Amino acid sequence: MIYELRVYRCLPGRLPALLKRFETATLKLWEKHGIRPAGFFTTVIGESNNDLTYILKWESLAEREKLWTAFMTDPDWIAARTKSEEDGQIVGNIASQFLAPTAFSALK
Repeated sequence: MIYELRVYRCLPGRLPALLKRFETATLKLWEKHGIRPAGFFTTVIGESNNDLTYILKWESLAEREKLWTAFMTDPDWIAARTKSEEDGQIVGNIASQFLAPTAFSALK
């Protein structure tokens, strides 16, 4: 199992729009494509309170490539993203890291 840590830095004031997109569209499409989230977090104290941080679980990088490509090219996702950005761009920057759990990690 590998984990992908993703941090979306929203443009000022746009975090609510991103959270709404996840709640109303993204999560349903991930379920459709077999993408498994492990957790979602907003920043209480830190560099930016405009961030959404989340973790995805993957069996392998090959699985990630297959499922993520299917999701990103899904016409329903493209339409949902476009609709959510009718009032302007939401995300200014996305950072992604792939992590392997240690022997003593609670997540395996």
